[in-house]
Amino acid sequence: MELYYLLMVTDRDRRDVVEDIFRGAGVSILLTMFGRGTARDEHLSLHGLQATEKAVMCTVADGEQARQIVRAAKLRMFIDIPGNGIAMSVPVKSVGGGKTLAYLTDNKPVNGAKPRMEFAHELIFVIFNEGFSDDVMAAARLGGATGGTLLSAKGTGLVPAEKFLGISLANEKEVLLTVDRAENKASIMRAIMEKAGPETKCGAICFSLPVSQVAGLRRVVDDEDRG
Repeated sequence: MELYYLLMVTDRDRRDVVEDIFRGAGVSILLTMFGRGTARDEHLSLHGLQATEKAVMCTVADGEQARQIVRAAKLRMFIDIPGNGIAMSVPVKSVGGGKTLAYLTDNKPVNGAKPRMEFAHELIFVIFNEGFSDDVMAAARLGGATGGTLLSAKGTGLVPAEKFLGISLANEKEVLLTVDRAENKASIMRAIMEKAGPETKCGAICFSLPVSQVAGLRRVVDDEDRG
């Protein structure tokens, strides 16, 4: 069955519109995470702005629902215009059994459709130690990244956490999400590993996922197409 993991990044005060779009498409689950944008400080100061607080909203949708959501985001949120957010879909290859599939698809009948496997863009996940977002983003920009969204996280690895007064302290982490053309992925990830990798104080690791559909990167695409 054609299934996609759909992510939409937008300003927090617009998340009610995203919820309404998802609800209108008939998706059965919604996960919301809060983060912040990574615009450069010098750009923000020029315009008297502060780093924007973001909402990362995720769901699982079939092919038609994914296309409907992206289309609605363009019409209602102008998300295909840079600065209004980003919407992207990542193909789901498998799920954990029939009950999971029924839950994710609201018991829709299974058909033979499969996710699109043409990937012009990739979503890069970078996980690193808290407090080093500027270093990691600087490294990513050296590799050609233009921006991203930061999320707070907590490490829960198999190594026992440090204890203070008998209380386990899990490692605080941050996650950078950045989307770019597939051909730029290697240079971005290489720069991150060289400048902010596991052997540095940043302790960054990174991986990427293919993106079947994306809206909100038009400025980058247009600039590159014009050469």
